[in-house]
Amino acid sequence: MHIILKCKHDMIVCVRYGIAKMNVLKKLNSNMALHMIGGIVILLIAFGIIVMHVGYACFTTAIKKEYDESTYHMAETAAATVNGDHLRDYLTGYQKKEYVDTKLYLDSYCKNMNVSLIYVIIPDRSDYGRFVSVFNPVNNEVDNSNYHEWELGHKRNTTNDEYRTKYKAICEEGSQFETVYRYKTTDGQNPHITTMVPVYNSNSAVAAILCMQRPIRELDEATRPYLITVVLTFLVLSALASVIANNYFKNQFVKPIRKASDEASRFAKENTRGEMLAGISRFDELARLGASIDKMEEDILKYVKNLTAVTAEKERMEAELNVAKTIQETSIPNTFPAFPERKEFDIYATMKPAREVGGDFFNFDLIDDDHLAIWIGDVSGKGVPAALYMIVSNVLTSDRVLTGGTPAQILSFVNNELCEHAGEDMFVTMWLGILEISTGRLTAANAGHEYPAVMTNGIFTLIEDRHGFVLGGMENMKYSDYEITLKHGDRLFVYTDGLPEAENADHKRLGTGKMLKALNRNPLGSPEEILHTVQSSVDEFVGSAEQFDDLTMLCLEYR
Repeated sequence: MHIILKCKHDMIVCVRYGIAKMNVLKKLNSNMALHMIGGIVILLIAFGIIVMHVGYACFTTAIKKEYDESTYHMAETAAATVNGDHLRDYLTGYQKKEYVDTKLYLDSYCKNMNVSLIYVIIPDRSDYGRFVSVFNPVNNEVDNSNYHEWELGHKRNTTNDEYRTKYKAICEEGSQFETVYRYKTTDGQNPHITTMVPVYNSNSAVAAILCMQRPIRELDEATRPYLITVVLTFLVLSALASVIANNYFKNQFVKPIRKASDEASRFAKENTRGEMLAGISRFDELARLGASIDKMEEDILKYVKNLTAVTAEKERMEAELNVAKTIQETSIPNTFPAFPERKEFDIYATMKPAREVGGDFFNFDLIDDDHLAIWIGDVSGKGVPAALYMIVSNVLTSDRVLTGGTPAQILSFVNNELCEHAGEDMFVTMWLGILEISTGRLTAANAGHEYPAVMTNGIFTLIEDRHGFVLGGMENMKYSDYEITLKHGDRLFVYTDGLPEAENADHKRLGTGKMLKALNRNPLGSPEEILHTVQSSVDEFVGSAEQFDDLTMLCLEYR
């Protein structure tokens, strides 16, 4: 019995630990600061690795060049002491004294210069596959090697094709020196460099080749401190940059947005005045967010106060709708032309609520001189909660757009923020696109919204893009980006479901077919003219029937 209780206890502990771990991972995955700073750190690391690799390659190349030249001059000095006219005499036993004197000098030179080998050879010029050794001083102490000195006249096959090519270059092609680096050896010896120079006779012809073998330990010792210094510097600078970036983004962006989001959620639950947010940030967009929430709270509190003073249900409803209408009207652009200084495009939008307030919204903003963000959304529900949800969704999108990222990434962020801070019974559909003004490339993503329509070659057609899940419905949803290329003169038309679902007195809907027909009445008109044409077609179709749903339209002309 005791064992069973202990097993149950252990199982409960494991389950609780697993749930706690999942909650921590969930928070980390939806943490905006973590994702932003993590991306910056990854970019810094990638950039640092590239810089280190390039710097190390350049430094190593410079060191190797200096190493090559110094070894060449050492070998050239040694070659100058060898009499090229008497090499054949040495092999046949003549000029013994001169041979001994030269050998003693080369032995001494080999030790003084800290090189492993100096060998003078006469190659077989038929194919350079063999050679005869004349001199061969050995200095095993310099690199703990175990070379054995060749005797005078020792015959040996050339090591490999690389050496044969080098011998031929010196003997036949007039090369001043040739170098071979051997980082990996097959004879058990240490890595080394071999520099070859010609030995001339009195007729300036190549009589032999002097080869000098030098350990490359010094080369490694020269590059190692540089590499260590670069790595340490990179690590210190990366850590410092990460800390600075973390503090900057957290203080300038994450904290203000989170503060505004938390205040909006708190006010929606408690309906009491909280901390003023007008000075939430030095950036205009975040400051406007704080001011809008302050105004929202002020207006709603006034509404609550007035609501308690009135006795009639009609007065209470009118006060609520007036507040919601004010919130809605101040949260979307209402000045056209929106960008009079930009001649590359024109944009126009209209919003016609079915009642005093609705859940539709649209917005657009220049991310930089070459990128224009456009989004349109439809919030579920009605009244003040829908208006509050609309402004939070709109402001979250507006602020997130300016921090960079693709439309799919932006929608993922807004979805997680709405799931974490907004109401559980509401959601929003949204289409979001970012236009690269210089090229006409439009990158877009769709969160359960209506298909966009594009006019090209004088005809509007629907773009049946892939829909993602609605925003605020489920955390950690993924959305897909797709691209549309707009040519000069093309138009983009986006709308809410109030357009194709508009009903007449017989409860027949307009549908996308009649919508496209209305668009193609004046496809080459300005965005404002196109929206007026579509609205006239809707009014003609609906007739005297009451408007069924909010109707919002936006049109962009790419010039």
